[in-house]
Amino acid sequence: MTRPPMPDTARPPVPPFSTEDAIRKVRLAEDAWNSRDPSRVVLAYTPDSRWRNRAEFPQGRAEIEAFLTRKWQREAEYRLIKELWTHGADRIAVRFAYEWRDDSGQWYRSHGNENWEFDTLGLMRLRFASINDQPIAEADRKFRWPQGPRPADHPGLTDLGL
Repeated sequence: MTRPPMPDTARPPVPPFSTEDAIRKVRLAEDAWNSRDPSRVVLAYTPDSRWRNRAEFPQGRAEIEAFLTRKWQREAEYRLIKELWTHGADRIAVRFAYEWRDDSGQWYRSHGNENWEFDTLGLMRLRFASINDQPIAEADRKFRWPQGPRPADHPGLTDLGL
């Protein structure tokens, strides 16, 4: 089924980013990704957004949505924490970790970095991600909140020693 084009509405905060804006933008991205809803997440990207995610290079909202759909079919019980690393006027760099389980029951903690570039509406036009997967025991999980956004009182990466 083909959907009508999605409008390009502003996604505050918009560039130029203050430190507070960048922190808010990172948390909004984290919350959206923790929804595991590809049709919601894709609205944060420009229609022609370009990604590098491991060895995949999706371009445009349709390819990004398909990528996210496949990702969350493979990565069960996905929970993510993002943390601001640095920012510029229209760019943000984050580090992140997420935990997930594969279909055999093996748990992983995936660590990585992302570099983001935004247009004037606050939509992400470039996303470059580098990610490493670490097998972990279920007992070593640190992200145990109910599926969905991370609770406001849950520690971030620095507080967890990650």
